[in-house]
Amino acid sequence: MKTLYILRHAKSSWEFEELSDHDRPLNKRGRIDAPLMGEELSARNVKVDLVISSPAVRAISTATLVAKELDYEPDNMVINNRIYGADKKDLLEVVQEAPADAEALMIVGHNEALSDFANMLSPVAISRIPTAGVVALEFDCESWYDISSKNAKFLFFDFPKNYK
Repeated sequence: MKTLYILRHAKSSWEFEELSDHDRPLNKRGRIDAPLMGEELSARNVKVDLVISSPAVRAISTATLVAKELDYEPDNMVINNRIYGADKKDLLEVVQEAPADAEALMIVGHNEALSDFANMLSPVAISRIPTAGVVALEFDCESWYDISSKNAKFLFFDFPKNYK
């Protein structure tokens, strides 16, 4: 069995116009929502073997804040440049290339690709994933290469507004 957590970065700041899209940080709400979602995932007993993040500052920050709540060492996070600007097929390839010994994987990135990716795999339709939202899917297979909608089980879709 493989478990995939698809996490959209938390709310980012548009305050610094001189920054590129890639370099935008989290805003105040994002810095609150990311650890909140980490706490909620921890309350669900979520454990991850590997976190793969987009290289964008807002994605790395989200991944780090969530990972800390899950007792996952942020230094073990993998930054994958292909996630930034990816489409759903790119995201599938990133996941399929994950190490076989990782049973539970979290991928942290951006919409619309993440919502498209979740809907490509999930047996349950997912609305647009909001900032800091997470979709959890379980796959009846031994290799990440074999994940598909045919062997997927929907576990949950959660986001910060559920707690406010």
